[in-house]
Amino acid sequence: MGSSTRTLKIGIIGFGTFAQFLAKTMIKQGHLIRATSRSDYSGFPSVHFFRDMEEFMGLEHDVILICTSIVSVSQVVKSIPFHRLKKPLLFADVLSVKEHPRKLLLQEAPQDSDLVCTHPMFGPESGKDGWKDLPFMYERVRVKDETLCSSFLAIFENEGCKMLEMSCEEHDRLAAQSQFLTHTIGRVLSEMEIRNTPIDTKGFEKLVQVKESSTRDSFDLYSGLFIHNRFAKQQLHNLESALERVKETLEARMNNN
Repeated sequence: MGSSTRTLKIGIIGFGTFAQFLAKTMIKQGHLIRATSRSDYSGFPSVHFFRDMEEFMGLEHDVILICTSIVSVSQVVKSIPFHRLKKPLLFADVLSVKEHPRKLLLQEAPQDSDLVCTHPMFGPESGKDGWKDLPFMYERVRVKDETLCSSFLAIFENEGCKMLEMSCEEHDRLAAQSQFLTHTIGRVLSEMEIRNTPIDTKGFEKLVQVKESSTRDSFDLYSGLFIHNRFAKQQLHNLESALERVKETLEARMNNN
């Protein structure tokens, strides 16, 4: 895959914190960014903002990037006025679950449009000093225009991301073990209201960091990781079973003493 520097017209649907974070780097690379969102972000520098979805979809785009929340993506994609499109283009998404948007885009997007599902495994916090060596997962779901797809992926490649091509299914299986489990532990620690003490070990300091980073993300994101990743329910069950086994082992040891 070449690191093409073709200037792209990128339309972003859903312009919250994560989309704004991505847009800054895209603008820096010289791409033209237009956005539409439920909230008004018309003051965002160097982005042409449209309140009206019909008007937005009637523009000349190369790529339409879906950056909505996991819980609202189905409703948003089903309400897109696809008939307004001027030409076939590339649809991409950046959601933290992958099988769900893949299925949705295959159902709803025009047959002559290309589809690539992606997940930048970083955000405004971890990517604030650049994206070098940060993982970027993608699946070319349906690609006829190789040049356009490569130009889009080059946005991340040129920033030094670790490019990981894998299926959406494999992503969701791995993410249930890593991302969802981390968020769950963080939420549990938050429910326990753990906080730093004067005698913290390094291990405990890391637990407090997990709690804080997990609760910085919205509950919408966390619930979306559970509802729309079919592997997450098994991970939650595994966690409950493991806690039960540890407890039983401790109680058996106590009874033997």
